[in-house]
Amino acid sequence: MSSPKLTKHWHSLDRDTQIELQGRKLHRYLKDCVLPFSKHYQQVFEQAGITADDIHSVEDLQKIPFTSKEDLLPTPEAPRPSLDFVLKPDPKTLSKRFSVVLRALLHGREKVRDELDREWRPIFMTATTGRSTESVAFLYTQHDIKNMCLGAGRVADLGNRKREDRMLNMFPYAPHLAFWYMYYAGIDRNIFSLSTGGGKVMGTEGNLRAIQKIKPHVITGMPTFIYHVLCEAVNEGLRLEGIDTVLLGGEKVAEGTRRKLADLCAQLGSPGVTVVATYGFTEAKLAWTECPFMPGETPPGYHLFPDLGIFEVIDSQTGKVLPDETGGEIVWTPLEQRGTVVLRYRTGDHIEHGLTYKPCPCCGRRMPRLIGRISRVSDFRAMRFQKVKGTILDFNDLEHALDDVRGVGSWQVELRKANDDPLELDEVHLHVTCDGTRSEPELTTELNAMLSAQFEVRPNRIKFHSDEEMRVLQEVGVALKEKKIADNRPKEVAVPHQPTSGVHSGGNSTR
Repeated sequence: MSSPKLTKHWHSLDRDTQIELQGRKLHRYLKDCVLPFSKHYQQVFEQAGITADDIHSVEDLQKIPFTSKEDLLPTPEAPRPSLDFVLKPDPKTLSKRFSVVLRALLHGREKVRDELDREWRPIFMTATTGRSTESVAFLYTQHDIKNMCLGAGRVADLGNRKREDRMLNMFPYAPHLAFWYMYYAGIDRNIFSLSTGGGKVMGTEGNLRAIQKIKPHVITGMPTFIYHVLCEAVNEGLRLEGIDTVLLGGEKVAEGTRRKLADLCAQLGSPGVTVVATYGFTEAKLAWTECPFMPGETPPGYHLFPDLGIFEVIDSQTGKVLPDETGGEIVWTPLEQRGTVVLRYRTGDHIEHGLTYKPCPCCGRRMPRLIGRISRVSDFRAMRFQKVKGTILDFNDLEHALDDVRGVGSWQVELRKANDDPLELDEVHLHVTCDGTRSEPELTTELNAMLSAQFEVRPNRIKFHSDEEMRVLQEVGVALKEKKIADNRPKEVAVPHQPTSGVHSGGNSTR
């Protein structure tokens, strides 16, 4: 298994050397682990007319067909296709390997049998959230859990965490990667942490009490939920001193979100807080983080672990691998996993400025980084693309734009049909809370102007709410991910990526 020492060694390597080592590791992984034991990839490689001996470099990855979420989803013909992606070793095949025979001679058969069981037998799972498609389970062995610990520990290292620190994990308790990743970050680095389970388990008040009692240096969770918790703390006049880092995951993080969270922490007695984002997805069984950077600076990108997996950035239309620092779709291939394994997995996530191997401007590490904003196609599907006055309304960009408006606290975009008639035009209703720095008329004017200029849409209605009303609208502490976009159109007409209906826009703010 990989080790922190190995990764420290990779820090000092140049781009070409890292890629060369990844190619060697990839070949061994395919030959020893994936192809002997993966039903799905045995079929894929046979149909493509290739073997593990055809893959000796990262460039050779392009010979392997892509995998997508659709390959994992059930059909009438294959009700549980994800099980075909699970590595299922044949004990007879393993027992004949020289390394296994040697270990058995040195340490005894029972010990080796237990080691192999821990390496290959699934004992844990996380699952996709299922917001845009059916949820898919990903299985872990003890080997995978150790690697998850390793990756989570590296996130703590990048944040310069010390054993004396305390962490509050406010991610929702579920078979959800973010919760368990932060749980294992504390375990792996021997840092005291309390996992509250988010709003569903302890509620807003319970999380506030936990912050007051353990006085964490780090709070981590969904941006929307952390925002609501901190707003409630301000409303109650609490002092939450000692927080130095807010670590976010599960949602996109706009610059406005960072600013709002830092400002709230300052009001609560924790000035100068660093707000950093993570990027992760269930299929990788890993997540990656930015290293701390000063407010106002450009985020340095997500630091990757080249010994644990390979990232490619491709043209979404052609599938061609793009040069360094060119934006495109993120593709993932693991190098260490057991359990459920996906090769050349098309995430559907688009990275704005691609992949770079230049030293990080903040920490100097030479590990590869994904740089720029990440746009999630899964979010596009949940939020929908719709034709709006001859243009496509990109809700991904809309999130960033609304978060960046000074004076806006939290918000929700609601899509509905005029007069609730399925045959009528679409309407956009914007629900907003104020942070107290600007008046409602002033915000109404700016929001209308911004949406008209940037998105060619004028909301039919802008309605201002109290913080409590917004919590109800966003289902804070109820949903796994808070609802910032509510598509309340009839489902039979709210079809993704079909720009066939216009949007009836216009209207004034109401309270």
